[in-house]
Amino acid sequence: MDNQILRLRNARGLTQQALAAQCGVSRQTINAIENDKYDPTLHLAFALAKSLGTTVDALFKGE
Repeated sequence: MDNQILRLRNARGLTQQALAAQCGVSRQTINAIENDKYDPTLHLAFALAKSLGTTVDALFKGE
């Protein structure tokens, strides 16, 4: 699954640690999601989308 987290995070000037804190997860979780090593839960996907000012559909695109 292709995601836009890194691009949107950088555009907002957020570190992985800052985004992780907003979403209640570890920095390592954000890193794993950005590198397609981990698929987030639906709850986390909504938290990421909210923190990044987008929708879940726009944040995650199928391959």
